[in-house]
Formats: sequence, C-alpha cells, structure tokens
Amino acid sequence: MIASGLLEGRVAILVDGTPFVLEAPALFTQFFQSAEDYYQRAEFATLIRILRYICFFISLMAPSFYIAMTTFHQELVPSSLLFNLAAQREGIPFPAFVEALLMEVTFEILREAGVRLPKTVGQAVSIVGALVIGQGAVNAGLVSPAMVIVVAITAISNFVIPSFSMGIPIRIIRFILMIFAATFGLFGVTVGLIGMVQHLCSLRSFGVPYMSPMAPFILDDQKDTILRFPQWALFARPRFISQKNNIRENNAPTTKPKWK
Repeated sequence: MIASGLLEGRVAILVDGTPFVLEAPALFTQFFQSAEDYYQRAEFATLIRILRYICFFISLMAPSFYIAMTTFHQELVPSSLLFNLAAQREGIPFPAFVEALLMEVTFEILREAGVRLPKTVGQAVSIVGALVIGQGAVNAGLVSPAMVIVVAITAISNFVIPSFSMGIPIRIIRFILMIFAATFGLFGVTVGLIGMVQHLCSLRSFGVPYMSPMAPFILDDQKDTILRFPQWALFARPRFISQKNNIRENNAPTTKPKWK
C-alpha cells in the first residue's frame, strides 16, 4: 500500500524503531482499501468495497437505530416483529439503551482482554466469553435475545473494515449515537450524523480535504474509491494530491490493452 501511495503522489514517513510506516495525506476512503483489492478482479474488489461501506454503517448505527425504533418509533416496525420484540423484552428490567450499553461495554472488555492475552488464549477467551456471557445474560433476564443479535452483528461488522485506525473512532461515535437515540430517537441520530459529516468535511490532511474525492466530488477520481476500476484505467493520480504531475508512471498505459 505504501508503494501504491507513492505512485499516487503521497509521502511515506519512516520512523526509526517502529515497523509501521505513516502515509500522508490520509483520506477517508483510504481506510476502506486494502492491498488484496488490487490482487483480485475489478468486479470482485468493487463488491468487497461496497460490503465494507455497508458494514461501516451497520457498525456505526445498528445499536442506535435499534434503540430509536424500539423506544420512540414503534409504528415503523412491522406488527409481527414488534410483537416478537415485545415478548422477548417481557421481564427485562432495563430500557433498550441500558441493554445496549451493558452489552457493548461487555464486548469491549472482552475485546481488550483478548488483545492483551497470549494469542492462543486470547481468541478462545473472546469467542467463548462472548457466547457464555451473552447466553447467560439472556437466561438471567438482563438483556433480550434481539439485543444480543444486534450487538453481535455490530461487532462482526466492525472487524470487516481493514484499518484498525478507523475502527477506533467508530467504537467511540457508536456510544454517542446511542445517547442521541435514547434521548431524541431517530431525530437525534440524524442530527448526530449531520454533525459528524460536517466535521469530517471540515478536516484537512496536509491541505487536502479529508473527504475528497467525495466532498468535494471529483468524478475522475471515483475510479479507486467505492468502485475499483481495472488496472489499465488507474493511471491518473488524485487531483488534490498531485496537481502538476497527474500521471502515476511515465510508461503507464492510458488505453485498455488489446488482446492478440
């Protein structure tokens, strides 16, 4: 990925004593790209990237959306599903927000414990601990089975994102959106998302807009964002990163190769 970034006109920063390399400028779309995308066909890589963006929204909004729907907007839930959720929540002493908060905090504890423990033991502790605690919480009547499913889908979707650096702010913003959902419902979630998007659009990384090429929208740079065009089409550098020399390589092909 660093070699690809250098070809795009970015700068690599190597620090003595660490195996990691910093790349600047860092943009939002980069955190959803991985080196495996360029080893696969363009159609498959595009499908995987779309899946990552879907999982991003699931991991960010699933608990808050569930809290808002079950607390303030029951009329938007189908009647059969609403009756099942009500039956599952019968006898639960806590509201949906406390349920989600309890499960999310428990899963974060298991995740951090799995990271700190030895590799052979950490994975077993994370998986077995999540299963045992989730089943035990349902049997004890502390949380509903639907909440366990929502938290599990949220955690799994968070692991789909290739960059660990992107997963950290998602985990923080998730709790903020849960508070907005428990206070104002879907209106609070919408306000929180608008504030988040406004903040992201105001950021700059070494003078480059953080959300480019989505905001501002640049049509020519959409070849390697959510979509991944074939290799023969990826010869131009991003417009905001390199404005003078916009070709990645001097001998880069500019037309689709013809097979003989």
